[in-house]
Amino acid sequence: MDAYRGFVMLLMMAEVLRFGAVYRAFPDSWFWSVLAFHQNHVPWAGCSLHDMIQPSFSFLVGVALPYSIAARLAKGGTFPKMFAHAVWRAFLLAALGIFLRSTHSQITNFTFEDTLTQIGLGYPLLFLLGFRNAKWQWGALGAILGGYWLAWALYPLPPAGFDYQAVGVPADWSHHYSGLMAHWNKNSNLGSAFDQWFLNLFPRVKPFIANNGGYLTLSFIPTLGTMLLGLIAGRWLRAESPAIPYRKFLIAGAALIAGGLLLHFAGICPIVKRIWTPAWTLFSGGVCFLMLAGFCWPIETKGYKKWAFPLLVIGMNSIAAYLIAHLFPDFIATSFRTHLGPNAFRFLGDGLTPLVEGSALLLAFWLILFWMYRRKLFLRV
Repeated sequence: MDAYRGFVMLLMMAEVLRFGAVYRAFPDSWFWSVLAFHQNHVPWAGCSLHDMIQPSFSFLVGVALPYSIAARLAKGGTFPKMFAHAVWRAFLLAALGIFLRSTHSQITNFTFEDTLTQIGLGYPLLFLLGFRNAKWQWGALGAILGGYWLAWALYPLPPAGFDYQAVGVPADWSHHYSGLMAHWNKNSNLGSAFDQWFLNLFPRVKPFIANNGGYLTLSFIPTLGTMLLGLIAGRWLRAESPAIPYRKFLIAGAALIAGGLLLHFAGICPIVKRIWTPAWTLFSGGVCFLMLAGFCWPIETKGYKKWAFPLLVIGMNSIAAYLIAHLFPDFIATSFRTHLGPNAFRFLGDGLTPLVEGSALLLAFWLILFWMYRRKLFLRV
């Protein structure tokens, strides 16, 4: 789990490598084109490697929960105290997400689509479901995704002539759907209508109209579905320890991916990460099952552990890694330019300068985490 989590956080921290900027300098390169694609979110439907960061992080919260509950019960924890701790943890995660979204704002930026905030909003219910049996958990997953899909499908479509540009959708946007799938079009859906009401209840510099990326507060509901899939995976792991339930992981992964693709290509529900559609929950959840199996096989089954050490350093301090990736890049980059000079990273040419500078930044991030690891300084929420 720590290696998988470390890989996910590495993908997030590696944004500083700026593959997109390198690709713009070498537009005919297939190699840089592929790397640039997978370091960005897809515009709407579909999936890149970068799109798997948030679902993987959410999935692993669920995987860890059975172990956390068992450890607290073994230490004499009672349900009321444990639930109170879960609520407190949820509040801290949501507050931390809001804080990070407010670092460049004039006032507190009350927004709830951040990864930490989304996890925090759903965590108390996840904790409660952690005490229920598998039928409850699968039933809750079906009710969450089915109910969420139905609510969106029944929400009225925008009227003819709707001004999409007024809600931040470019005039040349080529990702509009028609028919049933139109209920999941950008910034003209149930989730965006909710945010136009909900987010304007908070103090703002200017009224909220739409999120430019299409991200939504209500996505925490299907994100809870992703965490539930992780909870199921964590129960399987713990129940069969020290064996790894590869068969279950592979079957679940294949079935969930197939289910998501079926919903998408049948025109029932698109696979869109930005609004976390039910089809996305299934598809990304299936990928998470396969990725978890992929990390378990070399480390747990084959015993090849040394290669994963750099990932463990990150994964065992994921909250610290998250904070470093959001708060430190500008400070460290400015420090490099101040002390090494403005041209320190140009020795491979202007086209590769973003990559060279980003590599230095990424190494600095990892060294901070390694220093914390050596001194057993782990941030926990």
